[in-house]
Amino acid sequence: MTVVFADIQAAQGRIAGQVDRTPVRYSRRLSALTGAEVWIKYDNLHFTGSFKERGALNRLSQLSPEERRRGVVAASAGNHAQALAYHGGRLGIPVTIVMPEGTPFTKIDGTRSHGATVVIKGADFTGSTEEAHRLRDEEGFVFISAFDDEGIVTGQGVCAIEFLEDAPDLDALIIPIGGGGLIAGCSIAAKAIKPDIRIFGVEAAMYPSFTARRKSETPRCGGATIAEGIAIKAVGDIPFALADPLVEDVLVVDEEDFEKAVALFATLEKTVAEGAGAGGLAALLRYPERFKGMKVGLVLCGGNIDARMLAVVLNREMVREKRLIVYRILGDDRPGMLSAMAAVIGGLGGNIIDVVHNRLALDVPAKGAEFDIMVETRDSAHSDAIGQALKDKGYALRMG
Repeated sequence: MTVVFADIQAAQGRIAGQVDRTPVRYSRRLSALTGAEVWIKYDNLHFTGSFKERGALNRLSQLSPEERRRGVVAASAGNHAQALAYHGGRLGIPVTIVMPEGTPFTKIDGTRSHGATVVIKGADFTGSTEEAHRLRDEEGFVFISAFDDEGIVTGQGVCAIEFLEDAPDLDALIIPIGGGGLIAGCSIAAKAIKPDIRIFGVEAAMYPSFTARRKSETPRCGGATIAEGIAIKAVGDIPFALADPLVEDVLVVDEEDFEKAVALFATLEKTVAEGAGAGGLAALLRYPERFKGMKVGLVLCGGNIDARMLAVVLNREMVREKRLIVYRILGDDRPGMLSAMAAVIGGLGGNIIDVVHNRLALDVPAKGAEFDIMVETRDSAHSDAIGQALKDKGYALRMG
């Protein structure tokens, strides 16, 4: 088992003209925010919305005529699935995808729209992989791992070639790790092109499988992470063996970091990132001191986030920044009370979004009421000013 730079160059030639070359751009806003010089490769702009297309097409292109006739099967939370489905359809190769229960609808629908057969089976990626193996054995399909495959790894490495052609002066790359295919291929390519470049991985705190394997520990993985694209309980054997000697450090980040990164991509860069796709920025936000003054490349590796989840993330970020706040006020249940409170809030420029009137809470007097008033504000200082004004008017309140 070995993958060398020449293999990645061969993959680049094999897929040329069939996969979009995604743009690389310097981010002035994120650079100012983090203290690093931030360059982004927008792999969320691939036709299927993620970096997976390069590896999928490269591996499909290596199938024999007999294997193409039999068709392929894979387990995937969505991005590998859509890439295989799309390019399998283009090449006339039947594709069956097993997806875990709870996979976002946008990824299920996207996979089916490209003509693949979708099977929902397994509580997580491990369970889906077991089902895919069963279908391989019973139906004669060729199993194509999302990451534990040399053809996948070499295809993914093309990302780093493109990145360094467009931004040759990078000091470091920060790459999300799920099964490890992207970081393995990119590490080999980047180190071959620029031996002194530093490679950093990113894992979700709920799924630190690469980190655990480095420590010879059993990974403790589980939970509903927003970064479901890298929610892998066991990093692939092939990617780990290839990447481990080349990766300087793996940065473990929490859910709040992923959420903040998704929100910043939307609000500052005007682009959509899924949780896993925003992993590089999440790590940069979590550990800014590690990269201060460096030229850092982030692979925005996917943008297939469910619309409802994107809305939830953006609203949660507004709550964190106190731009969306609930004032809970205990007052008398009499005419004019709500109007008086609204006058205070509106007078200071607060925008009332919602009001909940609770007369049945047992800790509220029978002649009283609890008012939950959700207000949009400019920032935390503005929300504090409105809260203080309500207190000055004699209202007892809690800000949530």
